Amino acid sequence: MTSKIASKVSAVTRGICRGQRVLVLAAALGTVCVLATPAVQAQSTKAQAQQGTKIGFVSTERILRDSKPAKAAQAKIEAEFKSRDTELQRLASNLRAQAQKLDKDAPVLSESERIKRQRKLADMDADLQRKRREFQEDFNRRRNEEFSSIVEKADAAIKKIAESQGYDLIIQDAVTVSPRVDITDQVLKALGN
Repeated sequence: MTSKIASKVSAVTRGICRGQRVLVLAAALGTVCVLATPAVQAQSTKAQAQQGTKIGFVSTERILRDSKPAKAAQAKIEAEFKSRDTELQRLASNLRAQAQKLDKDAPVLSESERIKRQRKLADMDADLQRKRREFQEDFNRRRNEEFSSIVEKADAAIKKIAESQGYDLIIQDAVTVSPRVDITDQVLKALGN
């Protein structure tokens, strides 16, 4: 009888030991996985860093100032608005001359004549200011029209450069930029400079 009990106890003990071995083995595998995960992630991150994200920068200001299309657009706009600018300068000169004449003649003018000339000068000044505002609005609108097409061409050139040279990201505005990521000269070249 004792031998039956002993054999049963022995069998249970072996089962427990087998179960513990399984638990110990599972715990060991779990620990290996937990410890290995950061190493695998580090290798993955290191591989990505070696492969790297290719970043480029383009100075929109330089594109709109130095590219051939921008210079041509600026010259075209200036030629288009030159006559209006000359007219505004003529009106401003006339207003200054009239104001100087009033200052010179004021001591000998009657009160009513002086007031009449002051009103005329005020009207001339208001007209000049209105024309200057209209000129500036028209000039800005026209410049925006011309430059929007340049921006579209520049964007197309940037996309083409990005695709052909494998850039992941192109930034157009930044606080500071390393010259090694600045591709503005390539874009200027693509636009015909």
